[in-house]
Amino acid sequence: MKKKITVPEIMATKQNGRKITLITCYDYTTAKLVNESNIEMILVGDSLGMTMLGYEGTVGVTVDDIIHHGKAVKRGAPQTFIIGDMPFGSYNVSVEQGVISANRMFTEIGCDAIKLEGGKRSAAVIKGIVEAGIPVCGHIGLTPQTTSMMGGFKVQGKSMEAVEALLEDALAIEAAGAFMVMVEGVPTAVTRYLRERIHIPIIGIGAGVDCEAQALVLQDMLGMTEWVPKFAKKFADLRPQILDAFNTYQKEVTEGTFPTPEYSYNAKVEGLE
Repeated sequence: MKKKITVPEIMATKQNGRKITLITCYDYTTAKLVNESNIEMILVGDSLGMTMLGYEGTVGVTVDDIIHHGKAVKRGAPQTFIIGDMPFGSYNVSVEQGVISANRMFTEIGCDAIKLEGGKRSAAVIKGIVEAGIPVCGHIGLTPQTTSMMGGFKVQGKSMEAVEALLEDALAIEAAGAFMVMVEGVPTAVTRYLRERIHIPIIGIGAGVDCEAQALVLQDMLGMTEWVPKFAKKFADLRPQILDAFNTYQKEVTEGTFPTPEYSYNAKVEGLE
């Protein structure tokens, strides 16, 4: 059985060259499989809005949603480092609101850290949550909760002005006490530029190879959806296999070939005849 990675071990990847992995997960059954694998971290992401609830985006996911799914994940993956994702509206009113939301997630899920979006604009909230005793992962670059301000899901950091703004955000997150920062949807050269100038590890999603950690959405990397973003390699292609299983089951039932005696209880009942 694997040993759960710790915050100091994650932070040490900045110096020791160790590469670690994160995958999103939202349910007990899948969490058990992740727990049996070598993947070190799970994010109970607000991406559950799209993957589990059928929303068009992440806005609309609530703290209660994250807690509901997070508790199931925690039961399935006790040896995996679990990060709870703070949804839109749970920390953008005040530092106090952010600390209250983070406290709920940390205690009710039993997760190991929380993640929230935003750089300089979220620094005060990050500082407040860290001072409350909760490890925090920041998130900059393409931030799904604010894509309406970005004009959609677009690559970030495509000008020097944008790159410098990203660096300011990363430094603000570090100064606020975060132990790691997620960088999403930026060119590889930008990630390298950031990595050379900050002292906490980067977890990349669509940010190239120059990161201490890599993250992917589970449904993307298993090929369970028709479309995946450019950065999401399909390590399996389960969608056609699942559809084939569904259709084979339906066909055998309608043809009367399932269930056979092998899949039935065949005990004799005295006097039934």
